[in-house]
Amino acid sequence: MPIGEKSPNGHSVDATNFQIPVSPDEKKPITILIAVSHAIFRDGLRVLLQMETDFDVIGEASDGEEAVHLAARIQPDILLLDMMMPKRNGLDVLRQLRRANLSARVLILTADVGKDISVQALNLGARGVILNTSTSAILFRAIRKVMDGEYWISRESVAGLVERLKTSTQRAGVPSLKFGLTPRELEIVVAVVSGYSNPEIAEKLALSEQTVKHHLTHVFDKLGVYSRVELALFAVNHNLVENGA
Repeated sequence: MPIGEKSPNGHSVDATNFQIPVSPDEKKPITILIAVSHAIFRDGLRVLLQMETDFDVIGEASDGEEAVHLAARIQPDILLLDMMMPKRNGLDVLRQLRRANLSARVLILTADVGKDISVQALNLGARGVILNTSTSAILFRAIRKVMDGEYWISRESVAGLVERLKTSTQRAGVPSLKFGLTPRELEIVVAVVSGYSNPEIAEKLALSEQTVKHHLTHVFDKLGVYSRVELALFAVNHNLVENGA
């Protein structure tokens, strides 16, 4: 009812008591803890992130010990973690967070995504790795994807990532479980882990691209994964590709 009009009982609507209802579906902002050693870089990140309406920077840390302490105390949704931190490096921070069973999703900031240390970070529970030189748009997208439960790897081929994962995580004698995957679905998993795109998989297996997408949808559902990177991590850690790739 417009302000100033009278209600059916003859009383005027009081503007001071007029409230606009808040939608119950309105999302809370993503809370972020920035753990970066360089003050200028940290300040720049804070300014950029606070410009996004769905982000809320609730803490900053300049070293690894402070990062662990703040993550436990303020419980952020996302921890942006510089890999090269004083007192405790990024890997030590991840180990501490795992021991404390903290729920923050960690997005690693690094100068070189191709280093083996990035693989170690993923194995210790990091949800993504992003280059320090990435654009703000890529950083924002990575945060939102990680918050949605996905993994994020900055423009690195899945094949390169998996080769290092195989070396660091596969163990001889561990049985390969198939998780209800059909032989065709396993072929597609091997192809994804080998770094093939959907069109390349279609050509390799003499299928249509739509059929490949259909199979991948079933694979994602069966394994409970949400992206090709997460599929690659799952496949290597469970020896799904022990005879392939």
